[in-house]
Amino acid sequence: MNATPSLFDVIVVGAGVSGLMAAYEAQKRGLAVGVLDAGETPGGVIGTRQRDGFAYETGANSTLDTSPLLNEIFAELRILDARRDASAVASTRFIVRQGQLVALPTSPGAFFTTSAFTLGAKLRLFREPFIAPSPPQAEESIAAFVRRRLGNEFLDYAIDPFVSGIYAGDPEQISVPAAFPRLFALEQKYGSLIRGQIMGARERRKSAEKAKNAAKSFSFAGGMRDLPAALAGKLSHYHPGVRVTTIARHVDGSYEVQALRAGAPLAYRARALVIATPAYAAARFVENLSSPLARALEAIEYAPVAVIASAYRRQDVRHDLAGFGFLVPRKERRRILGTLFSSSMFDGRAPAGHVLLTTFAGGRRNPEMAALEDGALAAAVGDELGALLGAQQPLWHEIVRWTHAIPQYTLGHLERIAAIDRAAAAFPGLHWCSNWRGGVSVSDCVKNGHAMGGTVHAYLAPVARAA
Repeated sequence: MNATPSLFDVIVVGAGVSGLMAAYEAQKRGLAVGVLDAGETPGGVIGTRQRDGFAYETGANSTLDTSPLLNEIFAELRILDARRDASAVASTRFIVRQGQLVALPTSPGAFFTTSAFTLGAKLRLFREPFIAPSPPQAEESIAAFVRRRLGNEFLDYAIDPFVSGIYAGDPEQISVPAAFPRLFALEQKYGSLIRGQIMGARERRKSAEKAKNAAKSFSFAGGMRDLPAALAGKLSHYHPGVRVTTIARHVDGSYEVQALRAGAPLAYRARALVIATPAYAAARFVENLSSPLARALEAIEYAPVAVIASAYRRQDVRHDLAGFGFLVPRKERRRILGTLFSSSMFDGRAPAGHVLLTTFAGGRRNPEMAALEDGALAAAVGDELGALLGAQQPLWHEIVRWTHAIPQYTLGHLERIAAIDRAAAAFPGLHWCSNWRGGVSVSDCVKNGHAMGGTVHAYLAPVARAA
């Protein structure tokens, strides 16, 4: 028996930050918006959990203050007072080199005295302004780009761990134009990264935007879950626990979404549809609508990641943990991608006399690590933290697994996005808002969702609203 459709101006499928932000902005502009999400709590991979007085994250532990828009939105949501900037010590970030944690330089002066890079690597940097840019139509991997402009050592001990930290990806496969468009633009516009950093800083000051390498990290008093919870709380029609099965388009141009909740059929209808889910989930929804569109979406690849929260007594960790955390270069041949010093970054993450560490394993580098059974994975992480931090006798480990954690902006990604757009062009009113395009950070998702709310409003402005 078919359910009678609930009518909206816009249906948003997916209640991660991207979808929630798009829905919030569209509703603010006067549209009737229905949000459907298979999960029971908003946020997608973002979530904050409690255990024994510790607070640990299931996904992103923080995000970056890259735009004034963020605080404007937080003020609207009444969570600006709950924003918590990372501590002063979190400005120090470490890499592993020859089995030891080495602090990365945070100033030009520190760069020339750091032991993170050899003298040869430092001198190599002086060649960078004289290296010609790549042809504008060329697509390079970030590994090839850095190797060409900065040399192998910067690739191995700066960019490789950095790419693993953001994308859990392989720098030999991650596309510069797709994943690092500003970096690509700096080279194309100024012919040099060093010149571009200097000149580009002036432009950013004019726009009030901040480069990600200079932006502050922040979270919220209750953890990252505060943001999706606040957004969902502002929505008039947020429907958790609703699993979308198919999407159809009617002759009048409206979209009908068929779904299930606890086995009961549901239907929703709207003039515009925003799909704010991972690409592989979106492919399932649109199969009935367009097989070529589904195939194009399936071409977006993801990396698996396991997130391991580990609790220790402070006295059982030898390292002082005065920093943000550490990343592990591939050349170090360790079993983890990196670890955040969560209780050093933010207050309230661990009880007095205790520390919380958050470790990431898997990715494109070691996908088998993300699939290890819990006991073996916990033991491996404990061994790594013991070797690198002198951490002994963990109180507990909590493991959260994401088999499709982070979309991979690999070589050819922009063409894959273009193929999706070409296939979707036959369906006016169908929009995408997810981290497989436009950036993977939480801040990117907020900005992209905000823009999507305006896009949908502009699309619907000439047509009648739903009753």
